Amino acid sequence: MCYAGRCVDGSESHAWGDQALNLSLKQPLHADSRATLRAQEARPMAAVSTETIPETQKQRVRRLALHCQKYRGSIPRIATQQLLTTLVPLVLIVGAMFATVEHAYWATLLLALPAAGLLVRAFIIQHDCGHGSFFASRPLNDFVGRSLSVLTLTPYGLWRREHAQHHAASGNLDRRGAGDIDTMTVREYLGLSPLKKLRYRIYRHPLFLFGLGVPVYFVILQRLPWFHAISPGDCWRSVLGLNIGLAALYLPLVYFFGVANVLWVGLPVVHVAAAAGGWLFFIQHQFEETVWDKTEGWDFQVAALLGSSYYALPKTLNWFTGNIGLHHIHHLNSLIPNYRLQDCLAASPELQSINRLTLRDSIGCARLKLWDEERRRLIGFDELAVAG
Repeated sequence: MCYAGRCVDGSESHAWGDQALNLSLKQPLHADSRATLRAQEARPMAAVSTETIPETQKQRVRRLALHCQKYRGSIPRIATQQLLTTLVPLVLIVGAMFATVEHAYWATLLLALPAAGLLVRAFIIQHDCGHGSFFASRPLNDFVGRSLSVLTLTPYGLWRREHAQHHAASGNLDRRGAGDIDTMTVREYLGLSPLKKLRYRIYRHPLFLFGLGVPVYFVILQRLPWFHAISPGDCWRSVLGLNIGLAALYLPLVYFFGVANVLWVGLPVVHVAAAAGGWLFFIQHQFEETVWDKTEGWDFQVAALLGSSYYALPKTLNWFTGNIGLHHIHHLNSLIPNYRLQDCLAASPELQSINRLTLRDSIGCARLKLWDEERRRLIGFDELAVAG
């Protein structure tokens, strides 16, 4: 999330982001050949033919990236089926919510939970469209992505560019701020004034971050061309276009059901979906053994794989969240559609063991607030005395 303010310059990062998103398609073979050549030049000729050269961390990541490349590409039948199994039940459930809102609001609130889950699933489809992976056709991806934005409240063009920056700079300490949960290093935090320390502590508190911050970002801040990693001049069309679309969708609902009923139905769904989506985004990169490096030591693919988690959710939650918990694979190759991530994971026992978090494990990650550059892990405020 970049609503807290430390966003990088939009135009420069976007240009780099679009290139870096496809870097995984080109980098492995070049990197492997260079690493092998250097290793051979450093060893006697006889030794090269009789000894196995140990695999470096980068070579391991490149090898896994080659595995993931086999799962790129859309499957139109599955994509269409996923779209229908998301939107049809969502429309039916929202219809039931309007039918109960005046007479049995307890039922409306109960229905808000599956509706919110389906809204998260719709967002993942929009997310895949932004990456160009959901369908093979870019115009079709853009059409579906923009259509879904009136449900997710997320400007498609703005989000696509901002999210490209997130992928391009993930794990880079010098390029934080684009689509990220703001994270300070221990040194940065200790250098703050008491008031700024308090502000950061409030921002990183789970009740504020997920209960208020993320919902406000989705409902309010995304209606404005400011507070984003893209300059207002570059994103106002996307924001204004969605605002017009929202008016076209919700004004008729207000006319038929009234303002109060629309709010009583819509707000619980949006609030739960936003909070759940925010938590998913948080846990994808905010775990103890994640990877952050300054630019000189940063590697796109190493950061993509080792700086992203494998959130091992139950099957039902995986369905609602569009397999986005397999985030280490997604960051390693963003051209894999969500409905092929499980196949990619199942074919690689190695990927199944990297950065695996269960629901129980993830709860403990909420206490992590700062990146400790000395110990190379995220820590909580309670560990500051040791870090200092």
